[in-house]
Amino acid sequence: MKILNLISSPRGEASSSIKLGNAIVEKLTAANPGSTVITHDLTSKPFPHLEEVHINSFFTPAENHTPEFEEAIKHSNEAIAELKAADVIVIGVPLYNFGIPSTLKTWIDHIARAGQTFSYSENGPEGLVKGKKVYLAISSGGVYSEGPMKAYDFTESYLRSVLGFLGMVDIVAYRAEGLSVPDLKDEALSKAIETIAL
Repeated sequence: MKILNLISSPRGEASSSIKLGNAIVEKLTAANPGSTVITHDLTSKPFPHLEEVHINSFFTPAENHTPEFEEAIKHSNEAIAELKAADVIVIGVPLYNFGIPSTLKTWIDHIARAGQTFSYSENGPEGLVKGKKVYLAISSGGVYSEGPMKAYDFTESYLRSVLGFLGMVDIVAYRAEGLSVPDLKDEALSKAIETIAL
């Protein structure tokens, strides 16, 4: 099994989304001896925000690429190749201002490419990245899976939508939530890890 582990929190060892993601990876490797794990910290090696040169390189046929386009599209090509090679993708997702961190959004901007990870036909759009299992390791200071704040959570819903559009529909989310709530914070992470079921 090839596992791609994506980190999007800049908090290092203090990050609950990283700890939860690592716990998922540990259970996966324990259940599948011989697995390989590629971990990418998107905060220490971030993808560039899309600029005009990136967009133009995406929509220009490869045979017409200038050296500038070849350099601009390199990140995207590498990310897509890595994604397609993986059997399982684990994504650490801290909830920032009701959504995902910009580092994770930028990775998505580089992997979402017409003709590479999705296509359009007379039947509409079709995701091309199929047969993957995705685990989301979501952390949040409040409780967003239920209750009055659920409507403010745009992490899981967005990722299910955009990854599903690309063909990744087998998605399981685990949450360490209430990390800033006095009655919940001490056990929030351990309870989330206990729920992990492969």
